[in-house]
Amino acid sequence: MNTKIDKSFDFAKAIEELEEINLWFQNEEIDLDEGLSKFRRGLELIKKSREKLKQVENEFKEIKKEFGEEESPAEESASKEADEEIPF
Repeated sequence: MNTKIDKSFDFAKAIEELEEINLWFQNEEIDLDEGLSKFRRGLELIKKSREKLKQVENEFKEIKKEFGEEESPAEESASKEADEEIPF
């Protein structure tokens, strides 16, 4: 399996934008329509970030296999637990 990482998605910029959205919601005066839009954007960024992390994790595992390193039982268990935590 050759997993390609989406080069157009910038993980660092997504995190930065999520931080900005979080700060916006900390204001005392919030416009409802703008808040709904920012909430939707935040969820999109979270979903894409999780997908990117999963792609990187899969590529990391492929590289380890390529060089003859197998995943330890602890790593395998942690990976399965992380997969169960992702709601979308």
